[in-house]
Amino acid sequence: MKTALITGASDGIGLEMARIHARNGHRLILVARRLDRLNALREELGMHNPAEIHCIGLDLSAPDAASDLYLQIKEVGWEVDYLINNAGVGVYGAFAERDWLQTAAMIDLNLKMLTHLTRLILPDLIARGSGRIMNVASTAAFQPGPGMAVYFATKAYVLHFSEALHYENRNKGVSVTALCPGPTRSGFAQAMMAPGQTVPSMLRSLQIPDSASVARYAYKAMMRGDSVAVHGLMNRIMAGSIGLFPRRLVVRIAASLTGSH
Repeated sequence: MKTALITGASDGIGLEMARIHARNGHRLILVARRLDRLNALREELGMHNPAEIHCIGLDLSAPDAASDLYLQIKEVGWEVDYLINNAGVGVYGAFAERDWLQTAAMIDLNLKMLTHLTRLILPDLIARGSGRIMNVASTAAFQPGPGMAVYFATKAYVLHFSEALHYENRNKGVSVTALCPGPTRSGFAQAMMAPGQTVPSMLRSLQIPDSASVARYAYKAMMRGDSVAVHGLMNRIMAGSIGLFPRRLVVRIAASLTGSH
């Protein structure tokens, strides 16, 4: 039986990925800060699926979170076949005006945690000659983002890191997929706002996809072994055309989308 490790599994894409993996009969290791939400999800999934589910409540932005998580996985005794690095947060607002500790925590979660956990799990996959890793980046990875400068930069790292790992391991039975969704209906937008801030218009559109549709696309891309998976036709066109425009124009367009003028 295959085992999927999913971080940030209590909401959004991570939660929907847990549902998909459960339907496909995979054992699940679900990780998030809110253990109560994970336990509720386990009860929901257990009603319709026979898969075993282990929940771990952990603040993934903590300094030793990846090591702690890896040790807990080893204690369970399950071998991870699919690693979904979904946990991530955003910080909205001018860089000089946002609280540094909040920004630092975002860097630790979006970059350090993802990188360290991948480093811990990847050798196990290589040793067995099979496995899938999906790192959740964003369409934000393709351009700078005034108003969300550090968030956009972290997602650029995730994209480039994942592409490089995919190439390094192309002949080892292991694939690494960078998922790049655009704005998605989830709890992400509200979580990144400071008190009194208004959610940018690009995150309030009724036309943006829900987490379930993104997760279905992501699962298929990961299982195919795609290196980069950009969800949505318009997002793929945007990502592919960024290099055609002057950088100054790209920044101005991104600023208009994030509401940073």
